[in-house]
Amino acid sequence: MKKIVSFFLLAALALGGCSSAADKKKKQDAALKKRAKAELRDENQDVDFQAFVGRLKKAVSSHDANTLASMMTEDFAFVLGASAAEDRKGDGVFKYWDENGLWTELDAILTERFAKKGEFWVAPPQFADEALHYDGYRVGIRRVGGSWKFVYFVNG
Repeated sequence: MKKIVSFFLLAALALGGCSSAADKKKKQDAALKKRAKAELRDENQDVDFQAFVGRLKKAVSSHDANTLASMMTEDFAFVLGASAAEDRKGDGVFKYWDENGLWTELDAILTERFAKKGEFWVAPPQFADEALHYDGYRVGIRRVGGSWKFVYFVNG
């Protein structure tokens, strides 16, 4: 009986020191989040930027095409082609969003924080970090003639 108890105690001690796959996954996820959070320090705190994003979120959630159109650039990009000539820009954006069910995706992206990437403020912030190779949906906003403008919402 003492041998069996001793065996179980040794087994528990030996196995208790091993880290499981779940523990390793948690450590990797934590490291990735820590790295992504480090890149967020550039978030735009300008009152006019925050007000613009607030109006943009409200217009998207209510599908207010007129308000959105006034907030967009004339060459608003909504599909990236294989080359710049194949990009879809300008007219047809709202129809495209309706046909492809992208209003909810846009609404979700706008809940993300914005980070600086070149002359644009982009969401999600992972897109601003080149090391992450983010290629999902993203939003770009920049100043045009002194006013903030919604420049693109693309994928890929």
